[in-house]
Amino acid sequence: MAALKSLSSPVAVLLLLTALAVQTQLAHSQQCTSQLNNLNVCAPFVVPGAANTNPNAECCNALEAVQHDCLCSTLQISSRLPSQCNLPPLTCGN
Repeated sequence: MAALKSLSSPVAVLLLLTALAVQTQLAHSQQCTSQLNNLNVCAPFVVPGAANTNPNAECCNALEAVQHDCLCSTLQISSRLPSQCNLPPLTCGN
């Protein structure tokens, strides 16, 4: 407690804001993970050799529920993985 009193007010505010930012980021990360996990219902439509590639309503609803920044960040991170593993970049044909 005495250590907190010895901190100047700007430092204490900075520490509080940093802790709040970390907590917010963790909550956002957990929310994004949950949203991405909900996309498992889309797996039957995206696996190679799938008989039916037209998503059903459950898949479309799950995709609609994923926040734009969550999906974009995930795709960006995924596209960087090969180079970070010293593998050639992915090239996908249609």
